[in-house]
Amino acid sequence: MTALTLSFTVACPVEHAFRTWTSRIALWWPPSHTMTGEDHLGVVIEPSIGGRIYERTHSAREVDWGQVMRWEPPTRFAFRWHLGADSRLATDVELTFSPTGAGGTTIDLVHTGWDRLGADGPVRRERNTAGWTAVFAHFARAADLDPPHPAGGLPRQ
Repeated sequence: MTALTLSFTVACPVEHAFRTWTSRIALWWPPSHTMTGEDHLGVVIEPSIGGRIYERTHSAREVDWGQVMRWEPPTRFAFRWHLGADSRLATDVELTFSPTGAGGTTIDLVHTGWDRLGADGPVRRERNTAGWTAVFAHFARAADLDPPHPAGGLPRQ
């Protein structure tokens, strides 16, 4: 089955885009795309190969979403993804962050492994097309609302 490929551009530098996606994900990831659906979840990406990706509820319950397979800040991040599925049926997602000529960042997503899902593969691929598109909109707003600060500057409060 063919890979799901999506691309979008945000108006911030690569380093900021990567950090917003990986370190600040809990601020922008929509609750409708989580396992528990709770507002104000903690979402954690452990920043190393083999690191867990999971949500943490207010009651400290942790729900695994995947595992980091490639960690190359600030240009590449790949993971096994099983949000809402058995981890044995995980698919593979890779994000590449590339600078644009105008100081922005193009993010390319390649999502593969649909064949592991058998007959559910085509349906899940189609659902993920809509899901990633919705997630990207939330990400772009977060990246734009909290612009990067100059070297040595203080973060916005």
